[in-house]
Amino acid sequence: MSDHDFLGLRDRPVLVTGLSNRRSVAYAIGQALEAAGALPIYTVRTPERREAVAKLVGDRPTLVCDVRSQAEIARLAQAVRPYGPLAGVVHSIAFANYEGGFRPFHETRREDFLDAMQVSCFSFVELGQALRNELAPGASLVTISISTTTMAAENYGYMAPIKAALDSAVVFLAQSLADSEVRVNSVRAGLLKTRSSAGIPGYADAYLYAEKATLRGRGLETREVADTALFLLSPRSSGINAQGIVVDAGMGSGYFRPDLVRAATRPDA
Repeated sequence: MSDHDFLGLRDRPVLVTGLSNRRSVAYAIGQALEAAGALPIYTVRTPERREAVAKLVGDRPTLVCDVRSQAEIARLAQAVRPYGPLAGVVHSIAFANYEGGFRPFHETRREDFLDAMQVSCFSFVELGQALRNELAPGASLVTISISTTTMAAENYGYMAPIKAALDSAVVFLAQSLADSEVRVNSVRAGLLKTRSSAGIPGYADAYLYAEKATLRGRGLETREVADTALFLLSPRSSGINAQGIVVDAGMGSGYFRPDLVRAATRPDA
């Protein structure tokens, strides 16, 4: 690879799933790919969403795939074939039903949990299966997870166990696809300002706290998550496989910052 193509992605097609709007992680990753000279191919959930994002993606291919449907996932594999072997796939899809507001974890409804598991976790496995023959040797699969699944943030509810399953699926999928040297990793992101996160009950307060817990005292940017995904998609990260890369601006190490401890123990001081 030349000095002008440091990441080795120039003119290579990469499938980016889950595009929804300008603030989505998928859009930020697509922009990073564009800057690296790659050729992003987007997927959206519905034809209506494809119309809504048309101005964002310009002439880039935008395919429709609702991952609740096995048939649509199978058709996606056929739809990407004309663009040549994929250098990478980005799984940036998650959904949970928060319409009823906050529920204690033990009151999680079965239908909500199973639907979120299909969309947010198992769809990654199904994409790996469906797209296997469309991947270039050494291709990279990247999914977007969360920085920690062992901290019980009540408002996030049942999505944390589902993301834990996703983190485990990364390892098993990496082993399963190893014979073709396909790598599988996740970006384990801290709290972000996205339109979808705004639908989580109490998320704004959680984000403000997370911002204070970062070692720099400034919240994580979607661009920073996208840049990490770009690196994992690149041959420059060829030695990284079956891993979850935490990108949280040090939040996981900052819970005992003196100002946070003081605010919790001596709020009137």
